Amino acid sequence: MRKLGLIAGGGALPIAVAGHCIAIGRPVFLLRLEGFAEPELAGFDGCDVGIAQLGHGFAALRAAGCEAVCFAGSVSRPDFRYIRPDLRGFAALPGALLAAQGGDDGLLTFVLHEFEKEGFAVEGAHEVMAGLTLPAGRLGRHAPKRAHRGDIGRALEVAREIGRLDVGQGAVCCNGLVLALEAQEGTDAMLARVAGLPPSIRGVPERRRGVLAKACKPGQERRIDLPTIGPVTIRNAAQAGLAGVAIRLAYELGLFIFGVPSAPR
Repeated sequence: MRKLGLIAGGGALPIAVAGHCIAIGRPVFLLRLEGFAEPELAGFDGCDVGIAQLGHGFAALRAAGCEAVCFAGSVSRPDFRYIRPDLRGFAALPGALLAAQGGDDGLLTFVLHEFEKEGFAVEGAHEVMAGLTLPAGRLGRHAPKRAHRGDIGRALEVAREIGRLDVGQGAVCCNGLVLALEAQEGTDAMLARVAGLPPSIRGVPERRRGVLAKACKPGQERRIDLPTIGPVTIRNAAQAGLAGVAIRLAYELGLFIFGVPSAPR
């Protein structure tokens, strides 16, 4: 197996991917993005780099013998006025600024291509670690009720539409009413807004209603930006009174899990 360079942002996904590589005996080297990577990643072989220090990152990956890279974890859009690029990063900055005008997809695709130009193969986190993606249909103890099916369809329809506009990946719907759309604030902040809405239009822990749906954007580059839902999001969904989302923690909180087939790209 070729050695993997893991570009690690925030959240649990980089920790899971790095641990998986160790467990299966795949050599891995981490580029921990300063200000984003979790402290738990400090114990893995790797180094810390600034988000615009491309030259430093490329050199570290080559010195470590990496042939492929994987992007994993959350990274918020940088404020280009305050980043401190190295020479390689500075050379890429005009292209990054131009790509950013086309939305997050454009910027992320630009970053991916910069790594490919340096000779690194790019693997998606779901390709490195099989089983990350949710299969279609019910998964686990709880099942969506008939009333939830309409909310699933409505929330997915809206999520895909804002994805087409490169706004976000998620939406919350309750009894056919769209309660919130995800934008730059992210899924958890969106759920916090839902939790602050009047109980008359949303669910409460004693009477759960509504669904959070996340969907890939049409034509989304899934190797670098795969929609994710983790334990924090599940807890926030429970606090917002929703009826269903994903992963094992949902069982304990009484939420259903339901996978939806991918839309044609």
